[in-house]
Amino acid sequence: MNNSFTDLNVNSNIIEGLLKQGITVPTPIQASSILPALENKDIIGEAFTGSGKTLAYLIPMFHKIDTSKREMQGMILAPTHELAIQIEDQIKLLAENSGVPVTSMSIIGEVNINNQIKKLKDNKPHIIVGTTGRILDLIKKKKIAAHTIKTIVIDEGDNLLDPKRADTVKDIIKTTMKDRQLMVFSASIKLETLATATDLMKEPVVIKSEDKPTINPNIEHMFVVCDRRDKFETLRKIIVAVKPEKAIIFVNDNEDIELTTVKLNYHSKDCFAMNGKISKEDRKLAIESFRHGKIKILVSSDITARGLDVEGITHVFHLDLPLKLNEYLHRSGRTARGDAHGTSICITTIKQLNIIKQYERAFTVKFTEKKVFGGILEDSHYASDAKQDKAKSKSYDSKTNN
Repeated sequence: MNNSFTDLNVNSNIIEGLLKQGITVPTPIQASSILPALENKDIIGEAFTGSGKTLAYLIPMFHKIDTSKREMQGMILAPTHELAIQIEDQIKLLAENSGVPVTSMSIIGEVNINNQIKKLKDNKPHIIVGTTGRILDLIKKKKIAAHTIKTIVIDEGDNLLDPKRADTVKDIIKTTMKDRQLMVFSASIKLETLATATDLMKEPVVIKSEDKPTINPNIEHMFVVCDRRDKFETLRKIIVAVKPEKAIIFVNDNEDIELTTVKLNYHSKDCFAMNGKISKEDRKLAIESFRHGKIKILVSSDITARGLDVEGITHVFHLDLPLKLNEYLHRSGRTARGDAHGTSICITTIKQLNIIKQYERAFTVKFTEKKVFGGILEDSHYASDAKQDKAKSKSYDSKTNN
C-alpha cells in the first residue's frame, strides 16, 4: 500500500492543493487506483461511501489533461444533478488550490440547453460533468466533440450501468475514440454491473476488496421498533433524544415527505422537504443552506442518497426502509464522511425486522435495538429472537413498509 501521494507519483502542485483541503494521506481507494489510472488503465473501483472516490479519479485526470489545449478531454457521468454539481465544485476547488488551470462545466437537465451550448462554445472546458441524457443529447447535436475525450468516468456505476440506464451510457461511450480510458466507481459493484463494465473495457484493473459491498465502519447502526401509525411520533422523540447537529430523514413517498416536514417544522425542527418534484434551483439552494447549517434537517427521498457529500451530518434516519437492499448502503453513507463518525437509525415495525437482518448479513454490520425512554435513547430488548423468527413479510423488493 502506498502511504503518501508522493509514492503515487502525484505532482507536487496537486499535493499542495490537496494539503489546502486538509488531505495529506491517500485513502485506500486512492492508493489502489491512482497509479493504474496514471498508466491509462481502465479501472473498476468499489469503496464505501465517503472513502474519497471522487479524488481517486480526479487526481489522475488532472495529471493527464493538457491545459495548453482548449478542448474537452475528460467526461464524468453522474446519476443526479446534485452529484454532478458537487463533483464540479471539487474540480474547481482542486484547480484553484493546486494552480493547475483545469476548467470544467456541469451539463445537467432542467437547465436551458441553449445557454449550455453557448457556454460550451465560449469556455471550451477541459472536463464536463453531467447527467447522461443531457450529455448524449448535446453529443447528437454535435455540441460536444466526443472524439477529443481521453477519459470517461462513470460515477455511481451500479446506478448508471443498471440494465434500465446502461444503454444511454453505452451510446455515449460509442461516440468516443476506442483508445479512451474508462473508469467506473461505486460504493457497490454488483456482479451484473461488473460484467457490464468489463464488456466496455480493455483488461480493467478491478479494485474490490470484499466479496460483499462494505459500509463505512465509522457508522453505528440502530433500530427502534414501533407500530406503523406511531412512526412519526417515534421519530420526533428520537430527534429530541439524540439532538442531531445535522441530519437526513429518508421517506419513500413524496406526500409523506411533505407531511413529515410540515409536522417537524411545527415542532420547530428547521426542516426542508427534498423530493423529485421541486426545481433544480430550489434543490441546490436547499443543499447549500443545509451545508452551511441554515437548515438542520433534510426530509428526503432517495434523491440525496447518492453522492451527497456534506460535512457534519451526524445522523441518518430511515422513517421508511429503502425499497432496495443496496439503497441502505447509500443512504447510511451520507453520515461519517471521511474520518468522521455517524449514526444510522431505522424506525421499523415488527414485520420489518427480517429486513434489518438482511442488512446485517449483506453488509456485515451489527444493529443495536434502541427504545426512547424519558427523553433518552437507550438499549432495548424488546424484540427477542423468538419474535424475530416469527416475523414474516413478503419478498424484500415488494412491500417493505407494511
